[in-house]
Amino acid sequence: MLTKEKLNEIKMLQEICEKEGRLQLKLNDDMLESRSENRKEDFFHYENGQLVGFLGSYYFGSKVEICGMVHPDNRRRGIFSKLLDEALEEAKKREARTILLNAPTESQSAKEFLKSIPCDLSMVEYQMKWQKSEIADNHSVTVRPSISEEDFEAEIQLDVQCFGVNEKEARQYKEETKDLNTDLRLIIEAEGRIVGKIRLSEMNGESWIYGFSIFPEFQGKGIGRKALSKVVKMEDEKGLSIFLEVEAKNDHALKLYESCGFRSFHSQDYYKLIH
Repeated sequence: MLTKEKLNEIKMLQEICEKEGRLQLKLNDDMLESRSENRKEDFFHYENGQLVGFLGSYYFGSKVEICGMVHPDNRRRGIFSKLLDEALEEAKKREARTILLNAPTESQSAKEFLKSIPCDLSMVEYQMKWQKSEIADNHSVTVRPSISEEDFEAEIQLDVQCFGVNEKEARQYKEETKDLNTDLRLIIEAEGRIVGKIRLSEMNGESWIYGFSIFPEFQGKGIGRKALSKVVKMEDEKGLSIFLEVEAKNDHALKLYESCGFRSFHSQDYYKLIH
């Protein structure tokens, strides 16, 4: 696990970089706080005892997403290139098949750097925030904690059927993340059956929604909207601000989220490394 001191150093550097660039970096705080001790996933560069460069790698089966930053006063000196080389060497050891470099859409320094390496824009992801509005109660859909082996298996099949990952990778990722202490894994039930899932990450007064999915045979029946509304109401009653992420080209999901009161406020670009 990363020490509290290292997490604070990352946060301080992040605040400096975000303020200077008027952007938001996606450093996955929940994953940083739950790192495994025997995996090398974070890379640091210090000068005179101060953290001036950081890169985090986030594994999802055979896919790895990479995001990093360098202090504005220390750029154009090869620091990020060095950190990236270390991360790519580790990704090679772990046989990562897909490597995505993540950068805020507004980051001009990231765009300049990405011109120097072999990569193509793979997707754009919107970050959305729920705008307070009235939510009607709905009792035809149940949302409850995922607790049983049956729930666990349903989560895996939902990842396979809805997100296109293979079962081995889905199972591996679930095993690696099932004990995250910031996470709340929920099962969606309707018509007396498990129909979907949703994961919440609650930290620092915010609740982020991830992995929201409904089995294909239950899609198009309004179940997703009802379940999402129920979850939003639950998190709002806790006094949390509510966020989610959606791929820009996923028009169906985008409209669903907008209909539930979410609005886009930021976007992230993902570049696929050609290797």
